[in-house]
Amino acid sequence: MDVLLLGASGRIGQRITTELLDRGHSVAGVSRSGDFEGHPGDDFVAVAGDATNSGDIARLAADHDAVASALGPSGDESADVLPKMLDAVVEGMRRASVERLVWTGGAGILNVGPNTRLIDSDDFPEEWKPVASAAIDAYERLEDADDLRWTYLAPAALIEPGERTGDYRTAVGELVADDDGESYISMEDFAVAFVDELESSEGVHEKLGVGY
Repeated sequence: MDVLLLGASGRIGQRITTELLDRGHSVAGVSRSGDFEGHPGDDFVAVAGDATNSGDIARLAADHDAVASALGPSGDESADVLPKMLDAVVEGMRRASVERLVWTGGAGILNVGPNTRLIDSDDFPEEWKPVASAAIDAYERLEDADDLRWTYLAPAALIEPGERTGDYRTAVGELVADDDGESYISMEDFAVAFVDELESSEGVHEKLGVGY
């Protein structure tokens, strides 16, 4: 599969790149600068592109089988860039006639109880709310893109670098937590879940929580 990976230079994007390449896929990794630390392999090419520009997305996505997104706001960007990126990606994919999209979302949208999302829970950190709200706004726009075969994949409440075990669980619209109520996933295993979904397409038009 030839995959256009947006946000490839980020911490999650780098791990998705590794997972894709290890499974024999070809990756065009997009970042603003076009730089990528190290040399992932012969099936990887680093390209520069602006994820808020639908023309860039259309040009880069052409002749690819799928678009994968690990996009997020950089340190100097407002969280509001997320829905702008989503709009540009959807429009660019339409222009390039590419239908498959897996989008890395945020855990804030996931349910933790009846009619209660994580973002609305008492323990949700106030400083995380701008990014979580922007990610929810992006999802609501993605919901309307019925012509694309999209999946919104949201990690556990805590995601950080760790070990690749290959183990994880998913739940439709629900935060995945263990028996003690802890919600966690390593970036490495999130990448496993991400590529599994990209390959299988079982969660088309679904938002999926991922955790242990």
